[in-house]
Amino acid sequence: MFGCTESKIQEIMENIIKFKWANQLIIIVTLLIHQSLFANEKEIIKSTISEVTVYAQGAQIYRKASYTVKHGITEVIIEGICATIDPNSIQVKATGNVIILDSKHSIFYPKPEELALEGLPLKIRKDIQFLQDSINAIQFDLQEIQDEIDVLTATKTILMSNGAIRGQGKVNDSINLLKQAVDYYSVKMLELNKRIQQLNRKKADKAERKRGMDDRIYKLRNYQSNANLNPENNEPTHRIIVTLSAKEIVSGKFTISYLVSEAGWTPLYDIRSDISSGKINLNYKAQVYQNTGTDWDNVNLNISTNNPYQNKTKPTLHPWYIDYNMYKQEQVSYNNNRTMPPSSMADKAKSYGFSKSADSEMEVNSLSTAEFVQVIDHVISAEFKIDLPYSIKSNSEQHMVLVKNIDLEVKYNYFAAPKLDNGTYLVAQLSKLDELQLIPAKANIFFEGSYIGETYIDPTTMEDTLNLSLGKDPNIIIRRNLLKKDYKEKIVGNYIEKTYSYAIEVKNLKSNGINIILQDQLPITQNTDIIIEALDMSKGRYDDKTGIIEWDLNIKTKETKTIEFQYKVKYNKDQNLPIN
Repeated sequence: MFGCTESKIQEIMENIIKFKWANQLIIIVTLLIHQSLFANEKEIIKSTISEVTVYAQGAQIYRKASYTVKHGITEVIIEGICATIDPNSIQVKATGNVIILDSKHSIFYPKPEELALEGLPLKIRKDIQFLQDSINAIQFDLQEIQDEIDVLTATKTILMSNGAIRGQGKVNDSINLLKQAVDYYSVKMLELNKRIQQLNRKKADKAERKRGMDDRIYKLRNYQSNANLNPENNEPTHRIIVTLSAKEIVSGKFTISYLVSEAGWTPLYDIRSDISSGKINLNYKAQVYQNTGTDWDNVNLNISTNNPYQNKTKPTLHPWYIDYNMYKQEQVSYNNNRTMPPSSMADKAKSYGFSKSADSEMEVNSLSTAEFVQVIDHVISAEFKIDLPYSIKSNSEQHMVLVKNIDLEVKYNYFAAPKLDNGTYLVAQLSKLDELQLIPAKANIFFEGSYIGETYIDPTTMEDTLNLSLGKDPNIIIRRNLLKKDYKEKIVGNYIEKTYSYAIEVKNLKSNGINIILQDQLPITQNTDIIIEALDMSKGRYDDKTGIIEWDLNIKTKETKTIEFQYKVKYNKDQNLPIN
């Protein structure tokens, strides 16, 4: 056709087929090249902890890292992340002309590596090789025994399912055939069972030998790790994977932050008082601990009063329905984000001394970390930035961090309530404490250079002034006595009237005069049938709602003052009214 022979036509067809295959091959290669060009690159980088903000519970970790990515999409894998990370709290910022497409937490499980024998002693290597060969041989023996057991078991199955044994066919028509079948079945089954039992015993013996060899070779292989010959750590590692998109080769820096548990701090105060100076020195300290699995080495430390694990959902009141014959419903009480007192505190506080120069005999005060603290007020919390590097190991040990050191204006007063205690307590009255961002905690008290005990500071009591008890003063003696000579009791109609009189004697043995607040009380009642009347209060301030009487006394040195007060109680004579 058209001057072409049959062989020419065949040649043309072969060329066409070759051309089609060539085009398909070009397309496949092009797709592979395109896929390799635009596939996600992966780059693993290291990061370091630069800053930590420690909360009352938990901590915010800030890490920094450098990266370099190529054109296209790259997954940057950041290693060294704490195992106690909260994946929901991850925040990533980057410098450079890139777009952050995604950031997520991931756990990498490394494949266990085979222990290399090269680092082991020659004898141990030979023992391992010999045991491995023996285990392989026993494994073949066990398989051979199991194969024989399987054949014998199948023979038993065939024998038991035979029609002659089951009484089917012509065997029922002949006693001789039946007898021969039964005899054969008995002899053969006993033979098979005996052989299977022998094989099972042999199999058990070899399996026990193999277990012993496995245990031995396990111990020999562990020699490498026990002798610290294999330092590789195959524990899971936590990572943060950041997906970046770049139009060109870009280098930049990451700033990563996330929340971790197993960290926190508890407050502790040192109160140093000296009456002669008229001031109180307050050391505000934080006992910081962490067990996050990563050591904090030379990091900038911040102390925050916030607790990210506290409930942040406001309470909502719902309609409260009542009806007859209903039990009283309990209402949920919210703690308004108040922090409970810590269960344990350090028994003693660090004291900060003096440093002495080698070139001078003059003593100068050393610097404390409080001089490097900047207070940042947030809406619902306070944060103390400490401009000194700290190193805290991941071992749950408490590390003392001085947050603030401040001298407070104070007003000293003596206080006594002899009805409860004949002792006289020195009380420091502190005001405007809201500016210090204190939280409830125990406080160690040092008075005139001596440790005298501890107290509890609770700024959440909603009072303007904090009354801080500094302990008893033994040089002020107080006695409270019931004046029996002035006690009166009489019956008036259906009522009994009792009159009580008390005397409080205060003696100042100190070398200087004192101001003392003296308190006592009268009984109060909500029963209108009981009448309580204050008779003589010796110019004291009487609060009829609480029954408290208060006197402000100025007592000179070596002077004794006596306060007397009297009250009357009237009640129904048919009732018993205990009055202590």
